[in-house]
Amino acid sequence: MPRLREVKRADADESVLPLYDALFGKDRDPVEQPGTATGTPGDWWTVFALVPTVFNHAVAGFQLYRGSSLDPRLRELGQSRAGFARGSQFVFSQHCKALRACGFSEEQIQAIPHWASTDLFTDIERAVLAYTDDLVLAGGRVGDGTFAILKENLSDEEILELTYITCMYEMHATMCRALKLEYDNVDERIVEIPVPDDEDRDIDFMRAVDED
Repeated sequence: MPRLREVKRADADESVLPLYDALFGKDRDPVEQPGTATGTPGDWWTVFALVPTVFNHAVAGFQLYRGSSLDPRLRELGQSRAGFARGSQFVFSQHCKALRACGFSEEQIQAIPHWASTDLFTDIERAVLAYTDDLVLAGGRVGDGTFAILKENLSDEEILELTYITCMYEMHATMCRALKLEYDNVDERIVEIPVPDDEDRDIDFMRAVDED
């Protein structure tokens, strides 16, 4: 379950209720009866509802798409790669569906994790994927060559939108992992694997190798 408590319908701020209605069905309590039409548990919404100003600010961010001049295909490439690069199953999975709706092939969607070693994307799509990696993995340290291709194909306004939206979804990916929301409610997989019970638990394995 999420690391923070969820807000039941009866306790939710009035500004939150229209989204509860739209996502979970009118009069349904999303905590007692979780699940959205896309198959997600829906606890992103019920946890963010703890602070209505945060909830409403986040929802307002999703409305950036309205009136945007940025090609939705490029926007979704950035969002899906940001989810993968940050390690968020939730953000990546949701935006794979959006990629499909934008007309990307199944082969292209499957190649998002290893985009750099394929020839399935156009020059501008590859530049967007590289730019996303520079934003997410390199902390904004973007090479001039990558940015030059963006400038050749996109307006300054479109580049700003791409940058803002991609970074916004990196934030969502990070928060989902930290709070264990939606598909990111998973156990840490990097843990010590114990030695068999009949082995010496205090053995220094590397010293034993050196001695051999």
